[in-house]
Amino acid sequence: MTYSPCTLCPRRCGADRAAGQLGYCRLPGKLRVAKIMRHFWEEPALAGPGGSGAIFFSGCTLGCLYCQNQAISHSRQGQQMDSAGLRSAMEALIAQGAENIDLVTPTQFLPDILPALTPKLPVPVVYNCGGYERVETLQALQGLVDIYLPDLKYAGGVLAARLSGAPDYFPVAAAAIREMVRQTGPYVMDGERLRRGVMIRHLILPGQVENALRVLDWIGETFPPGTVLLSLLRQYTPMPQVMNMPPMNRTVSDEEYEAVLSWVYLNKLEGYTQGAGSASSAYIPDFSPRPE
Repeated sequence: MTYSPCTLCPRRCGADRAAGQLGYCRLPGKLRVAKIMRHFWEEPALAGPGGSGAIFFSGCTLGCLYCQNQAISHSRQGQQMDSAGLRSAMEALIAQGAENIDLVTPTQFLPDILPALTPKLPVPVVYNCGGYERVETLQALQGLVDIYLPDLKYAGGVLAARLSGAPDYFPVAAAAIREMVRQTGPYVMDGERLRRGVMIRHLILPGQVENALRVLDWIGETFPPGTVLLSLLRQYTPMPQVMNMPPMNRTVSDEEYEAVLSWVYLNKLEGYTQGAGSASSAYIPDFSPRPE
């Protein structure tokens, strides 16, 4: 697995990132970390009193127009780091009480991340991604990741193309999630904490109830009860870049949320939901660059 030519994500742009070329992710082949923190706002199964040990990587392979983390996902902001430094950061988070290591949008730096995951850490490793992943890339994580936390954003190509430039999003993400489940097996809880398995996130988008229902249908039809967990997110917060793009310039209405929530019950999906108060910029981490 290398940066040259880069085929880590489904874009398979072929950039020579090791030589400094910028691929679709806008980053060369040098590990860059935007923020390291204990994150207390993840799902209850992940963020207990100690929080998740979140490591936010710079850049993204998807590039959604409405991304709330755009400050880091659409830029090269962050600190350059090598595999040894990343391992030290993980161990420091664990020493501070983090209950897992939460790798956020990591795929574009996987060649440097893999060495940092060996030997096995004493807490679960979470692979937190947009769902738009190559099965072949995920296979390199076999045995190193305990919990996969993918999004399943879209059930059709038109919306995925318009908002994320990925018309093939659904078939690619569906195959990726199946691979994740193959690796972990059915989810395993230890009390209130998830120790192993797959939790699928779906962010409800304003004006896109039908998309949400189709996503939930696929999850319910694909995985038997007890196989995966669902996290239904109501936290969509319109960012400045979508203020001239109705209906993306508003939050999800009560009527939209209730319609989607009823479909969760209809499909007998297990997992987590969010209240209206989650749609606030107060829950977005501060990604301001740290002073040198």
